[in-house]
Amino acid sequence: MELSEIASISGKGGLFKVLKPGKSGVLLESLDATKTRVVASATQRLSLLSEISIYTTTKEGTVSLEEVLKKIYKDFNNDLGVDGDSEANELKSFLKSVLPEFDENRVYVSDIKKLVKWYSLLLEVAPEIFEDKKEEPAK
Repeated sequence: MELSEIASISGKGGLFKVLKPGKSGVLLESLDATKTRVVASATQRLSLLSEISIYTTTKEGTVSLEEVLKKIYKDFNNDLGVDGDSEANELKSFLKSVLPEFDENRVYVSDIKKLVKWYSLLLEVAPEIFEDKKEEPAK
């Protein structure tokens, strides 16, 4: 599985695997144990994880979620030391250790909680996301 196959729906907790587009929206399946299927309509805000970035204070202004997830994996593997219920200052310190240049004015504690929850879920259901892919030579 790749981040481009996983989505978040605004207003719904958890992550969803994109199954296929349909006439009335996109068919998704939850990544949790329930494997609930839902159709995300055009009125719902659907974000592919491959398109999500985290605000930084660097010249570029953002860093991709994929880069952040891989850095967390490299630095912490499966022992983050925090979870979605941790205190705000602990969560900020955690993200600061992973991404020192994150923009504290634009990245909210709720965003960090989501990042931590998503990381744990992805580590459980799609650990291949964290593996470094070998670059294919250009043809």
